[in-house]
Amino acid sequence: MDFGIFSYNNDIEMRPQVLGKALEERGFESLWYGEHDHIPASRKTPYPLGGALPDEYIRMMDPFLALSAAAAVTENLKLGTGICLVIERDVLTLAKEVATLDKISNGRFLFGIGGGWNAEEMENHGTPFAHRFRVLREKIEALKALWTEDEAAYHGKYVSFDPVWSFPKPVQKPHPPILAGFFSELGQKRVVRYCDGWMPLDAMVEDIPATFSGLRQQMEDAGRDPETLDLSIWTTPNINPDVEKLDQLCSAGVQRVVIFSPVAGSETVLPFLDHYAELIPKFS
Repeated sequence: MDFGIFSYNNDIEMRPQVLGKALEERGFESLWYGEHDHIPASRKTPYPLGGALPDEYIRMMDPFLALSAAAAVTENLKLGTGICLVIERDVLTLAKEVATLDKISNGRFLFGIGGGWNAEEMENHGTPFAHRFRVLREKIEALKALWTEDEAAYHGKYVSFDPVWSFPKPVQKPHPPILAGFFSELGQKRVVRYCDGWMPLDAMVEDIPATFSGLRQQMEDAGRDPETLDLSIWTTPNINPDVEKLDQLCSAGVQRVVIFSPVAGSETVLPFLDHYAELIPKFS
């Protein structure tokens, strides 16, 4: 089981190039950055985990620029979006951003995606909240065409373009793995339909072994190889690692555990990383 670290990627945390080097030096597999290009001040949409919206959501930097900085100073560390709000991005621009990051990192990009939760944020980008998953599916289908075809075209209800040239193509073939941050049973069906992996938050999955087994069966029923499924679990931080919990996740077939880093500077984050780094050999 591999270990990844998620950071909110804001202006009070460690810079991407510093955090990236620290993770690689300690044997972590991956670095993950989320995305909110803005947060509407209205706050009509409630924070999905309850309570007030944490300040770190307001201060996020761009994930692709930040991951590029980390890519420039590392050689093996994988670089993931956790998650990219595909719905809020122009599909032609996003295709080039993903392919460029995969190119400059020599095939180390992990494309984490999600549907998002903030209705006003999406609507500021022109997408009605109720249509978000239909828009997401079409954009993913269009991205795959842009990454794999020399002259790509796509015509859907929400995304449409005539034949275009879009280069570079990603290093990873046919494209970087598309890992879904969906939580519901319907979300699992979306994983089977157009994704390469699943990465839910542990608190959202009641029975991880049974749920993973069911998802693999859905893959097989759809004619897809369940062995190709990339299965991760995201978990909230604990300064003192819960080894028993990590053992259970590993036994359940979790291939990667992504841990939320403290929202703090290096004086707090580096000791936190050291605690978890000590466990990496045990699970490798």
